[in-house]
Amino acid sequence: MILAAAQTKPTRGNIDTNLLDHYRLVELAVQNKAQLIAFPEMSITGYERENAQQLAFKKDDARLDKLKKLAVENNIVIIAGAPIQIESEMFIGEFIISPDNSVQIYTKQFLHEGEDDFFQSSFDYNPMIDIENKKISFAICADIDNPLHPENACKRETDIYIASIFFSPNGIPNAYRDLQSYAEKHKMNVLMSNFSGESWGSPSAGQSAFWNNKGELITQMNDSDSGLLIVESQNDNWSSKIIKI
Repeated sequence: MILAAAQTKPTRGNIDTNLLDHYRLVELAVQNKAQLIAFPEMSITGYERENAQQLAFKKDDARLDKLKKLAVENNIVIIAGAPIQIESEMFIGEFIISPDNSVQIYTKQFLHEGEDDFFQSSFDYNPMIDIENKKISFAICADIDNPLHPENACKRETDIYIASIFFSPNGIPNAYRDLQSYAEKHKMNVLMSNFSGESWGSPSAGQSAFWNNKGELITQMNDSDSGLLIVESQNDNWSSKIIKI
């Protein structure tokens, strides 16, 4: 199994530019034979609150068509985030775009202070996928601050826990501590994707990373580069490489 975490620098509110970045990184992941690529929280728009309504996506949004085409043609799962409108409600969510041309939605379950002024929380959209008989579940940012979230993933027999986040330099040490703990306690491999550069007018910490199911840090990116963190499993032994762009 080969998995990729994308570390990106979003252009605030510029969906077209950010999507071009997604396409380039997906194609790079495909060149490295990845079966899944995960992007950070609200990767398509950059992290937004006040402007979320204007930037929002819907499940059948035509702007996802190129990502769907890439997933189908290259047999890769693409996890890309955005503000997502479902009926009349707004969520911090991500699209799980699969090679069978299906699109599932995961919504953030535990919101940061201030996010509930603009978004709803929901436990209703919590899909799992399967790659090589390994169960994969998802988390967005503040989900990882609540131990109930990985605990629930463990109860669902998750093998790989994928966290798409926007954490600042001040917050990233806690994210590392918690994700390492969850990997070890729940015996889950953990893949984390974070922005580098700036989003929502605030610095992000980069340092996208992967821990194996013993809680061992296998690899991490630095705080400033864009690119891919790629991990490969052979008989539960993980190797890694980092590709900067």
